[in-house]
Amino acid sequence: MQQTQATGKSGSSGRPQLFEPITLRQLTIPNRIWLSPMCQYSAVDGVVNNWHLVHLGARAAGGCGLVMAEASAVLPEGRISPSDAGIWNDAHVAAWRPIADFIRSQGSVPSIQLAHAGRKASTAEPFVEGGRPLYPGKDARAWQAVAPSAVPFADFQTPREMTEADIKAVIDAFAAAAQRSLKAGFQVIEIHMAHGYLLHQFLSPQANKRTDQYGGSLANRMRLPLAVAEAVRAVVPPELPLAVRISATDWAGPLDGPAWDVDQSVALCGALRELGVDLVDVSSGGQLPRALIPVGPGYQVPFSERIRREARVATGTVGLITNGKQAEKILAEGKADVVLVGREMLRDPNWPLRAAAELGYQAVRYPPQYERGKFPVK
Repeated sequence: MQQTQATGKSGSSGRPQLFEPITLRQLTIPNRIWLSPMCQYSAVDGVVNNWHLVHLGARAAGGCGLVMAEASAVLPEGRISPSDAGIWNDAHVAAWRPIADFIRSQGSVPSIQLAHAGRKASTAEPFVEGGRPLYPGKDARAWQAVAPSAVPFADFQTPREMTEADIKAVIDAFAAAAQRSLKAGFQVIEIHMAHGYLLHQFLSPQANKRTDQYGGSLANRMRLPLAVAEAVRAVVPPELPLAVRISATDWAGPLDGPAWDVDQSVALCGALRELGVDLVDVSSGGQLPRALIPVGPGYQVPFSERIRREARVATGTVGLITNGKQAEKILAEGKADVVLVGREMLRDPNWPLRAAAELGYQAVRYPPQYERGKFPVK
């Protein structure tokens, strides 16, 4: 396994740590502000379009060191909605390629998140009927969801329990999607193991009731996610990094029964590191429909800090990171190696440039077309 150089403190270079490069394997990413993957629900049969080019391209021009494209389904039945992005066939490669090329032309690193929704598949888009579940036999756009067990999420359809053949097909689909992603020009691949989607479903006793080699013990519940990571790592060139997003906890209450938690996440991340995963993108939740989550600024940072320390792997943190000083403090205190910014980046595509000005950093790169519109440095 190649080593990750995930350090870099402000002082010697005169840069804030947010704007220090980070080298993962042989890939140097110009700064530590990364766009978090956010579904746009705007593809047609998985094929992305000009909306995705403008959405992702604007964040590359706005200064993100890495721009991560949204959760892209590795199989059509793995979509959340009919309008999810895909990477299960070569038409998707052709559609993604100009987007990855543009991101790279702006000095940013193009990245993609590979996903399968499992029991949370087959829903309307959030802005169509509130994202309600779609049911086979009732809704024309619906399809049969699959999951580790026939346990529905909230009032979603009851999924079909996956066979061992289904499980093998999912492993193969992730590996094939990784190969297509590389052909499309993406340099960093992230595997989605969070937010109550398929691989997180296998990890959590809340969704996984299996009694075979894929259920029960922690080792069994980790079996499929680790197999996917191993298969993807095998097709990603050794010079390029592999990332994984996890939910560090289900946020289960005392009456919810056995669930996924931080202790198990530390064990998972250590195993992922041994398989060649270079960075863990630490989020939380998504498995329980009514979890009580103490949402607040940087509320997921402690999970990143603990996993970074105990699993000895580079981490990214995400969740209500809204200003440059807050983000800089997280990195300066060694609680993460990078920050992923989501909703704040929707509000302001130039958030990295704004953060640089807020931190008094004048040497940040602007697109030459925008030189006359620089943020005033404080």
